[in-house]
Amino acid sequence: MTLKVAVAQMNIALGQPEVNEQTVAEYAQKASEAGADILIYPEMWNTGYALTDLPQLADNDGERSRQLLARLAKTYQLNIVGGSVATMRDGQFFNTMFVFNQLGQQVARYDKAHLFGLMNEEKYIAAGSQPNTFELAGVLSAGVICYDIRFPEWLRTMMSSGPQAILYVSAEWPIQRIAQWQILLQARAIENQAFVVAANRVGSDRDNTFGGRSLVIDPLGNIVAQGTDADDMLVTADIDIADETAIRGQIPVFSDRRPELYR
Repeated sequence: MTLKVAVAQMNIALGQPEVNEQTVAEYAQKASEAGADILIYPEMWNTGYALTDLPQLADNDGERSRQLLARLAKTYQLNIVGGSVATMRDGQFFNTMFVFNQLGQQVARYDKAHLFGLMNEEKYIAAGSQPNTFELAGVLSAGVICYDIRFPEWLRTMMSSGPQAILYVSAEWPIQRIAQWQILLQARAIENQAFVVAANRVGSDRDNTFGGRSLVIDPLGNIVAQGTDADDMLVTADIDIADETAIRGQIPVFSDRRPELYR
């Protein structure tokens, strides 16, 4: 089965949800016109890292973001991995990914598990603790957010729970560490024998310049498509899920695991 994946490599207006919602809608239209089956957005696209302003800006239970993503998915018949948004729930703030199928039905919700101290995320946001696996476009997949990719044991926990084929990653990754972004994602693809579809933002906020280079990587670690380091753009690629099945058959790393040693 061949799928066309699209990555929204977008700039994010700090603390301006209305502006960002318009950008998100524009990328859904672009992805539809490109014939995409699946669209993924970057991390914290509704607010950016306006962490001190979360009491005023965070989306209450993600309702506003969920309604928008559901409408876009249904209107354009797109499967959407909604990047992540700043949400508020039970008196706490979260960095939350929502996933919708092309009928506009929510199929997953995930709160970022690993919070990034260099951006003071843990001072404002509560960590999630549940894995994020879901079926999208007929493919069993997983999704994580930014700093999560530095914890291969977390990704392997998800990817070993079933015949996963695609790992989706949403991020706000700074330009000074963009080489690590690429290396880490290629490693995650190889060790999990899965396609990686990764969305990173571009532009700047008060403290950081972000590095783009959104990626589609095959299960052998080869780069199938890549964004630039600075441009707003839609990155697209065709991926054949049968490739992943064949690779897993050649090198049975999942069946050869010895979990009793990994404690």
